Amino acid sequence: KQTIVCRCEEITMNEIKETIEQFHCSSREVKLRTRAGMGSCGGRTCRTVIDRLVEQLGGTAISNEVPLSYRPPVRPVSFGLLGGEKE
Repeated sequence: KQTIVCRCEEITMNEIKETIEQFHCSSREVKLRTRAGMGSCGGRTCRTVIDRLVEQLGGTAISNEVPLSYRPPVRPVSFGLLGGEKE
């Protein structure tokens, strides 16, 4: 059974590890190569795991790299509006 790291994009731990080992990449590059952290949650659930895997497996550490960012929804939506309530 494979461990899912990014639930939104269904990216497994093995996929992330293989990407880091093959390309010696940073967290940002893992994100771009695998789409881990690009799902609907914007990396809130998997970002720290990706960062730790890169650190443990000796991926590239670039000090001036643009860090992974959390991406909130464009605008907040209430549950009432989603449920069909009229404003």
